Amino acid sequence: MATQHDGEGRIRIGISVGDINGIGLEVIMKTFEDHRMLTVCTPVIYCNHRILSHQKKVLELADFNFTSIKNIDSLIYKKVNVLNTWEEDVQTEFGQATPNGGKYAFKSLEAAAIDLHKGKTDAIVTAPINKSNIQQPGFEFPGQTEYFADKFDGKNYIMMLVSGDLRVGVVTGHIPLKKVSESISIDKILQKIRAMNKSLKEDFGIDKPKIAVLGINPHSGDNGLIGSEEKDIIIPAIKKAFDEKLVVMGPYSADGFFGSGIYNQFDGVLAMYHDQGLIPFKSLAFDSGVNFTAGLEIVRTSPDHGVGYDIAGKNLASESSFREAIYLACDITEKRKEYSEISNDPLRFSKHVRDH
Repeated sequence: MATQHDGEGRIRIGISVGDINGIGLEVIMKTFEDHRMLTVCTPVIYCNHRILSHQKKVLELADFNFTSIKNIDSLIYKKVNVLNTWEEDVQTEFGQATPNGGKYAFKSLEAAAIDLHKGKTDAIVTAPINKSNIQQPGFEFPGQTEYFADKFDGKNYIMMLVSGDLRVGVVTGHIPLKKVSESISIDKILQKIRAMNKSLKEDFGIDKPKIAVLGINPHSGDNGLIGSEEKDIIIPAIKKAFDEKLVVMGPYSADGFFGSGIYNQFDGVLAMYHDQGLIPFKSLAFDSGVNFTAGLEIVRTSPDHGVGYDIAGKNLASESSFREAIYLACDITEKRKEYSEISNDPLRFSKHVRDH
């Protein structure tokens, strides 16, 4: 997909608002209260101007301003655009998990995804959803990551959490813990290693990525004493990746790996399951962390927090993670463009290889 820009080179970012009863709209508005963000990108918020105006008033965000548009072709550069995705009046019920919260989260998400697929925007940043109340025809997925993998042919996708040089991916995502062991295989781990390696090169500009793989059992199984998955599955997958000349090491015991700071020696870390990777990641980088769905033809990021019902409507939410999600979406969009240009120019590619 070719990257398009506005008249002054800014990337067009589509923004879905998530659960309207959570903190999604708050962190979006707080991000763009800083007018300097409009030098970074041209945002398009998929929402309704009335609910946005209401929440702006309740949260007393006087410095947030926007322009209402009827369709994406009416995009106004140097402005925060709100594309009216529904016409009906919807009441905000801060902190409540309601059917409307899920209904309009999906309306926003679907409209933003359609315009992204058409090339009307260059990337998408998604505010948090409630995974329970959003379930409906069209969204029958455990999370937004899986939704985008389905919509954009993500056969080789990987969920990655990113904060600066810390990048953590997972082999299994939103599944029950009791199903993790039966869900990993040599081929699946190898596929995730390849996807992470490809993303580190194309999305982050790292020529020879160094990837660490975590074990699944305490102490990585203690040579089979605590579990056999390392010997039977994880180590063979690492050996196959090594045979493909990928720089992969492990399996590491997760507690010592993060506790001792060894993660600083790697460009990417592959965890076996959700909490194994996300608990240490969020402990290290909660305010700056970004969720990135790597391996898709499109760029999708989101903040690494949830809907925040407990603080919704109280003007307590931090916009740091959402702002970082905007920055990362723009950075990856530009990196992909740069990588594509180099790869398609034999002379530039040869020089790039020699220089690195």
